[in-house]
Amino acid sequence: MVSNITLGLIQMSMSADKSANLAKAVRMIGDAAKKGADVVCLPELFNLSYFPQDERNNEIESEQIPGPTTEALARAAKANGVVVIGGSIFEKGKTGNDGKTKKTYNTTAVFDETGKMLGAYRKVHVPHDENFYEKNYFEPGDLGFKVFETSGKTQDSKLKTENAKLETRNWKLGTLICYDQWYPEAARSVALMGADIVFYPTAIGTVQGVEQTEGDWHNAWETVMRGHAIANGMIVAAVNRVGIERNMTFWGGSFVCDAFGKIIAKGSKDKEEIIIAKCDLEHGKSVREGWRFFHNRRPETYGQLVKK
Repeated sequence: MVSNITLGLIQMSMSADKSANLAKAVRMIGDAAKKGADVVCLPELFNLSYFPQDERNNEIESEQIPGPTTEALARAAKANGVVVIGGSIFEKGKTGNDGKTKKTYNTTAVFDETGKMLGAYRKVHVPHDENFYEKNYFEPGDLGFKVFETSGKTQDSKLKTENAKLETRNWKLGTLICYDQWYPEAARSVALMGADIVFYPTAIGTVQGVEQTEGDWHNAWETVMRGHAIANGMIVAAVNRVGIERNMTFWGGSFVCDAFGKIIAKGSKDKEEIIIAKCDLEHGKSVREGWRFFHNRRPETYGQLVKK
């Protein structure tokens, strides 16, 4: 079994041109594959500008899954032989019981290296703050938490030669989205479902005119996810966008930490780039066995967690 896995995080900026954003994402997936990535992850809402900073924006259209965007990602996964965590898109769900209301979601689609769509995850925790008016656009996810298993063949060291050794792989990848980052219950849920790695496609930054009175937002953002990694013995990969979009400055800082919270690779705060991180899955297993956080759980005492 292959215990090592190479992650490619696509830290990119977005414009108002949806087609251009998608083309850039597809190109960067290819670049990540050339750098040796086995799994590539895009940021949240990667093909759109961050429209939820408006309380209402009727010009932004949702799209179905499967649809043109997911089809393009499937082709990119197959063409490059990589697993793709498709950031997230503004998904058009089914029409409501009244025949008029159309539910929309913030949704991640996942593709294996053959281009097959393994499934989708809809963001469960939806924020609603100044410049993050997401409840006006997204329903809370109704698909539950998701872990996607990929299996097949991978070339040893990603060597593209006839003599490259083929080995089996078996990875369990959890997907959560942005605001889910702040909830230990979400991280623990995908860990209990067997995730070796959890990906957080993200769109977060500072807002002009809004002071960080609580403390350093960026530091808290990174710290809470490193805590999730330690508490659950799993790798965490957070993929943020960069750039200035009107009142918002996205702080980048995409990173991968190991299953004991050590930062393996980290992006800059303002540059488009591909962050490559080589990870050891066996390390996570040793953390779980050594610290026995799962073995010593007491679910019978946790009733308060599910009370409203």
